[in-house]
Amino acid sequence: MRRKLIKISYDGSEFNGWQSQKQGRTIQQTIETVLSNIAKSRVPVVAAGRTDAGVHATGQHAHFDFPLEMNNSQILLAINSGLPIEIRIQEVRDVPEDFHARFDARKRIYKYYIVRKITPFNRKYRSFLPKYRLDPEKIRKAISQFPGKHDFSSFSKANPDNKTTICTVSDFFLKIRDEELQFTISADRFLHNMVRRLIGTVINVTSRNIDDKILLEILETKDPANQLIYTAPPQGLFLADVIY
Repeated sequence: MRRKLIKISYDGSEFNGWQSQKQGRTIQQTIETVLSNIAKSRVPVVAAGRTDAGVHATGQHAHFDFPLEMNNSQILLAINSGLPIEIRIQEVRDVPEDFHARFDARKRIYKYYIVRKITPFNRKYRSFLPKYRLDPEKIRKAISQFPGKHDFSSFSKANPDNKTTICTVSDFFLKIRDEELQFTISADRFLHNMVRRLIGTVINVTSRNIDDKILLEILETKDPANQLIYTAPPQGLFLADVIY
């Protein structure tokens, strides 16, 4: 057995997220099926992190143990030959036997895109929030409060698997390009729905001209039921990269 690390891009529009489920098509199940067909035995795949239904990736990473004597180029070609076009493996590389795609990751980077005009061609890959006023300067000021080490339980969906709700956000910034809002957020780890709830709540607060200091109060109260919390749509979210 040799442990391999793959870098994956996928269009999550028609999938029920990353994690295998009893019902519905998922990214993990699809990749595992292809690998198991190649190896003629079950090959479990462990990702750096789970993505929800409708969420995309340009730099997801996952590891697996491969039993056949094939080089990485051969494995790459074989996997991509069996995958649907919505999923592409960008890279296959060797890692130590004790490497873990999730636990060895030092940083995850997400990007979130919002457009001011929806079209037939961007509707699956960009979010459109016509009910909210998008003021870039107010948004930049608001998100500048989040970098650092915090308990983000207010901005997450409860998950019994989490041993802690503390995350360290290293970057959180906004760029404007052709009237498109492009958010980038990186952290050592993320909680379930955390990125979408952070961005959605920031937009909700700034759109309503509420003092953005309320965001720190929401953070400190650790109450995910706060009525100002808004979960932004999944279409605009991409797992951009994982740093090891």
